[in-house]
Amino acid sequence: MTKRRLMCASAVLMAGMGVGACASTTTGDPPATGPSGNFEFFSFWTGSGEAEGLDALVRVFKDENPNVILVNATVVGGGGSAAREVLAQRMEDGQPPDSFQIHAGHELIDTYVVADKMESLSFLFEEENWSAVMPPALIDILSHEGDIYAVPVNIHRANMLWYNKSVFAAHNLQPPTTWTEFFAAGDVLRTAGVTPMALFVYGGVEYVQLLEVVLLSELGPQAYRGLWTGATSWTGAPVTAALTTFKRVLEYAQPTYASLPIAWEVAAQQVDDGTAAMTIMGDWAEGFFKSLGREPGVDFGWIESPGTGESFDLLSDTFALPKGVSNREAALAWLRVAGSKAGQDAFNPKKGSIPARTDADRSLYDVYLQATLDDFATKAIVPSFVHGAAAAPSWITLVTTSLAAFIVDGDIPALQGALAANCVTAGVCQ
Repeated sequence: MTKRRLMCASAVLMAGMGVGACASTTTGDPPATGPSGNFEFFSFWTGSGEAEGLDALVRVFKDENPNVILVNATVVGGGGSAAREVLAQRMEDGQPPDSFQIHAGHELIDTYVVADKMESLSFLFEEENWSAVMPPALIDILSHEGDIYAVPVNIHRANMLWYNKSVFAAHNLQPPTTWTEFFAAGDVLRTAGVTPMALFVYGGVEYVQLLEVVLLSELGPQAYRGLWTGATSWTGAPVTAALTTFKRVLEYAQPTYASLPIAWEVAAQQVDDGTAAMTIMGDWAEGFFKSLGREPGVDFGWIESPGTGESFDLLSDTFALPKGVSNREAALAWLRVAGSKAGQDAFNPKKGSIPARTDADRSLYDVYLQATLDDFATKAIVPSFVHGAAAAPSWITLVTTSLAAFIVDGDIPALQGALAANCVTAGVCQ
């Protein structure tokens, strides 16, 4: 068996879904032109909602490229952290997938673009006229030294709180807009035997994201941005206040949150089944709830994380093109679909995200996503740290390690000192 066929068989076993299939699904005589052969794309969309969105995007691609056999090199676990480790090893070994999913910003640029491992996609943006339908601020995040290096397929918002409407109604609660309201609601829920906030920290993503939104709530958009550029001091009183709030927020999670190797989907499931009332997670959680057959605004509710109502904490999933891939023609076809209106309008309503394009068909999007489209156009945009838009992956690793120690000892001065040192190590602070 050839190496490529081994990879294909492995992808089918790992993915367990139609997008991993290694046989053509077309009937009749396929077109004589266009890309053909195996096309391996690398992703970490395996959760409910995520997988359905990817399936929809793949169907658009297959309709346009029936001669291509897709190989879905899915890696499960850790909100993408496991996938990034596998991808890094493959890139180091000179065996890149034909295209891979990665967060826009520093996660791509600091890791692979500056290492000269990626092709510029500026020509593709020019051919497809994407600069006319994607916001300049987003294209700037995708760019390095004047060249564009990734095709964004969506926009996500990280600073969201999801809640079980039935649980809130049963206890006569309103969704909290401030941390004071969050603590008050949490006290009522704990007294009633309900976990106020579901939280699991497999891979560290969830608690770093929670810290991120608490920092945003206490500092506001401008000072929050400054944390990642060196303009805001990590040793100042606002950060101390944020860490104090963060420590208290953790007290409202289930006691086992740090001890079980379980990811965000389990936290969302606990909100759905009513064993927990809330979870703070990005809006991919909406895709998860809808995959269970739940109706937005009826079965589950949402509000911006306390204190962040005027901010839009942004991340974007993109696909990129490594140098020296096996099937460049198919990779370019995939990127064209990922950036197309048809591809994005198929993918995002199921994924629980909004398009990177500004010409979306709003009728395809539910009440939550239409509100998100409006918020994206009006709220203060800030880059997500943990999801790679604000800082390099090496800095995220440092913060994750510092938080792991804090989860054990709860020492706020030690954590603040560690975070300040992390910024120095990252080369941003003096």
